[in-house]
Amino acid sequence: MVADAPVRELFPGIRVRPLWTGADGAKALVLEMDPGSHWEGVDVHAPGPEEVFVVSGVFNDGDRDHPAGTFLHAPAGSWHVPQSVTGCRLFVFYPEG
Repeated sequence: MVADAPVRELFPGIRVRPLWTGADGAKALVLEMDPGSHWEGVDVHAPGPEEVFVVSGVFNDGDRDHPAGTFLHAPAGSWHVPQSVTGCRLFVFYPEG
């Protein structure tokens, strides 16, 4: 269960719950953002892409809102500034670590 995964605070109001890490560095996690939280600085996708599914709430990438049910693909080298006015829960997958 996701609730049983260890939790670590990345920034105030932003927590990560690692779910799986592959031998090649690929990983899956749940990111929880409290209402009004924002990433400190810019989130750059390296070495590979980032895949995000908005499980609940509304995620904002620094440019626009993405409601629950949205799938986002961020290519390697792209960036955004994660934030959420309402709070959200994301499933995040890094296929290349």
